[in-house]
Amino acid sequence: MENRLRKITIVGGGTAGWMTALNLDMMFSRTSAPKDCPRICLIESPNIATVGVGEATVPRMPRMIREAGISERDFFRETNASFKLGVKFCNWNVDAKGNRIDYVNPFAHGQMMHGLEAAEYFLRFGNGDRDFTQSISPHDHLGRLCKGARQLRQPEFEQRFGYAYHLDAVKFAGMLTKICTKRGVEHIQDEVQSVELDEQGNVSHLMLERKGRHDIEMVIDCTGFRGLIINKALGEPFVDYSDYLPNDRALALQIEHPDPEKIESLTRSTALGAGWTWRVPLYNRVGTGYVFSSAHRTDDQAADEYLEWLGDSGKGATPRVIPLRIGRVRNAWVKNCVAIGLSGGFIEPLESTAIHMIDHAVRWFAEHLPTRDIDPSLRTRYNRQVNKLNEEVLDFICLHYRLGNRTDDQYWIDARTDLKISDRLAENLDLWQHRLPMDHDIEFATLFNFRVYQAVLLGKQVYDTGYGAGIRDRLRPLKKPVWFQGMKGAKADLAQIIKTMPDHKTLLRDIRGELKQPAFGMGAATKPTVAMPGEAPPPLTVLNMPNLAEIQSGEKDLQLF
Repeated sequence: MENRLRKITIVGGGTAGWMTALNLDMMFSRTSAPKDCPRICLIESPNIATVGVGEATVPRMPRMIREAGISERDFFRETNASFKLGVKFCNWNVDAKGNRIDYVNPFAHGQMMHGLEAAEYFLRFGNGDRDFTQSISPHDHLGRLCKGARQLRQPEFEQRFGYAYHLDAVKFAGMLTKICTKRGVEHIQDEVQSVELDEQGNVSHLMLERKGRHDIEMVIDCTGFRGLIINKALGEPFVDYSDYLPNDRALALQIEHPDPEKIESLTRSTALGAGWTWRVPLYNRVGTGYVFSSAHRTDDQAADEYLEWLGDSGKGATPRVIPLRIGRVRNAWVKNCVAIGLSGGFIEPLESTAIHMIDHAVRWFAEHLPTRDIDPSLRTRYNRQVNKLNEEVLDFICLHYRLGNRTDDQYWIDARTDLKISDRLAENLDLWQHRLPMDHDIEFATLFNFRVYQAVLLGKQVYDTGYGAGIRDRLRPLKKPVWFQGMKGAKADLAQIIKTMPDHKTLLRDIRGELKQPAFGMGAATKPTVAMPGEAPPPLTVLNMPNLAEIQSGEKDLQLF
């Protein structure tokens, strides 16, 4: 024990720094006696603002909040959070008639039907005027109708439907700051003026503007795109992803809700001429932005296009311009420094993966926690895991561009024809012309499993617009009544779900403690929208969601996107 780590220093605050501190404190307190736990110290510049662009999360987030011992009510109040049931993609593709397509990638998936995937049945038989995700889950319908993710007066973190959160990233970092400092994390507000290395190339000291020399045993770089330690002090190379992804700039604005009583429970991604916009509806406002390619639009051109898309909501506004560094460091762990968050890498925020990647990076670091003399095998395995995570996210985002079919702007043509994709993705795209994605096709999946790929392929309607011609003739023989009987039951269940689920805004008020009495008449409901004690909510025939006990035990994760 003489060689154990006594102190871990985190440089940089924001979501990355404070999530790192929270997760480390949480894991140490669960596994070790206080005297054996490394002391956690976070050094944060008082003069550098949080980027605060990403305001949407993925379905692991509720589990992370709960494991950290944070009340969901406090979380919703502190961060003005709302529910996220999935991502709605608008105008990314056109159908066989040339009309632009909207589809939802939901936090749910279809179950096996007689041993086969629901996606196979849909591809063979269709479902009238409903697309694939509308057929297998209620998430699209609930989102469009501004419904919530659960009924009123339910326990915290109740998970009948898979969900994540929209949140105010700056307020979230502030909430974590209060929690961590209360739990004993040392918070130093100071500027790092220089980084000193020892003879072996490890970080030995930081020189702070006011407090002077700060000793280092293990340091975590959360300094954002600057990469103050990992890049500037240690010289670790940056692996540029610009050959794979087109966008290197973002514009960002905060706007008011067009109708404060109607809060959509979906993130929206709408394709414009040289990139895509995000729309993240919080409890009190809407976060928006435009991620675009500087090779196809100047900042002024992009701003004009973006403000025109916003319409009255953007009148008189001046969007903030954010340069993006797309890629990753070659190795996230170098010597006695680990880069987490933007300093370790950033892949454009199409799938809201930033917090997910921070969470995994910290958990994996804790699993490989070294003594002061770090064995190289720990670094090697950690770096391999982190690089696989980056590649997983990169492949899934590249898929959206490679299978786009818009021709109305050179940007979309270039994105489809000129950008690289990995050999892994290229091999799968060749394969999926002949059959749908299957479990063993995805070698590493913390978030994007094969069913998420199915949802995107079918959502984009690629099998009707030239990709995989004749695939329906190659499908296995299927019994038509199996599918349509399942859809008949799902349709009845959906009607009941829509009738009994509360409006999203009403649910948020209930969770925040602002709803004084049980609400009647939510949407089409004519009775209280909360199940009575002992009364189970109606099932949805074609849903296959893990239950809360499984999620918390780690047997299953809602790891979709």
